[in-house]
Amino acid sequence: MAMKRKPKLGSGKRFASLTKSLRSRGVKNPKALAAAIGRKKFGAKKMGAMAAAGRRRAAKRRSR
Repeated sequence: MAMKRKPKLGSGKRFASLTKSLRSRGVKNPKALAAAIGRKKFGAKKMGAMAAAGRRRAAKRRSR
């Protein structure tokens, strides 16, 4: 049985999936908790870089 592949790191899909699962568990602020989990897993520097890339990608989409 093949394992399901995770979305590419930095795409934002992993963050969205974690946020959705945290929300279903009744977490008050799922985005903040997901960010804290990401900082613990990847470190502040890498998580900051991924967040900045996400902000750039969102701004690019808005400008279209």
